Amino acid sequence: MEMFFSLLDSTVRVATPLVLAALAGMFSERSGVVDISLEGKMLVAAFASAAAAYLTHSPWLGLLAGIMAAVSMAMVHAFVSVTYNGNQLISGMAINTVASGITPVLGLAWFQQGGNSPQLPEDARFHEIVLPFADALRDVPVLGLVYSKLLSGHSILVYITVFIVIPLVAWVLYKTRFGLRLRAVGENPHAADTAGISVAKVRYTALLWGGVLCGMAGTYLSVYQTGSFIKEMTAGKGFLALAALIFGKWRPVPAVIGCLLFAFADAIQIRLEGVALPVIGQIPSQAIAVIPYVLTVLLLAGFVGRAVAPKAIGVPFVKSR
Repeated sequence: MEMFFSLLDSTVRVATPLVLAALAGMFSERSGVVDISLEGKMLVAAFASAAAAYLTHSPWLGLLAGIMAAVSMAMVHAFVSVTYNGNQLISGMAINTVASGITPVLGLAWFQQGGNSPQLPEDARFHEIVLPFADALRDVPVLGLVYSKLLSGHSILVYITVFIVIPLVAWVLYKTRFGLRLRAVGENPHAADTAGISVAKVRYTALLWGGVLCGMAGTYLSVYQTGSFIKEMTAGKGFLALAALIFGKWRPVPAVIGCLLFAFADAIQIRLEGVALPVIGQIPSQAIAVIPYVLTVLLLAGFVGRAVAPKAIGVPFVKSR
């Protein structure tokens, strides 16, 4: 039982940056802008937050730097895709390529550690928060494990994501005027424009909030999870988040469920390394490492055909005269 809850605890930890990135992609793609640059924005945010936290000894200033870096990349994507109606896929890939190249170059120039950043001191990192009575309730069957193992012992960023970001994004998308305009622009920008809605303003705002969420995701990776920036540390998480978004049909709660599925597969992968299974024996590490990506292919093969994307996604908007 304790091993099962440890697996669920790992799932929550791994899922947090995926959830943030998936919700970031939901904002931009619901507005009609393809966003495959989630990976690049997370990577830039991870580097900026680690560098700022190391220099200032403040994880919150690191978070602010990460958000600013990701928002800057998001605005570049908006400038190319919205203002100049450029190819959104090429713009996204360009951001990913630039992020992949510039972060190790700056890391090497600033820290001389092979493109990585130094290990953050304790006061520059986010730490686990132990909830009241977690240790005392640990021995209580089931409920004690749920409280002490699953609910307690996470970073403040996890609690912000679960209790603030997810409900807030769902509320904004379905219960606010901006959410209605966002969905209208993503489905039929010309009709929205005729109704007096500024398509460019809505898309810029969507990409702005997407940048904020990617900044939080990148900061989580470097300032909390690893305690430093490591080259290519996002390791495809932006693309996994995009796959979860497609799996969830561009809706917040199903997208979060998709992220949890991928994170659960990743947690199982970590648990299986070096373990000899009955009959099968020890599985090669290479085979274990591909488990999350195999799950991605299987889920998308089963659901992508049924998922209906916003009608205007990827289509440049040219204002009628």
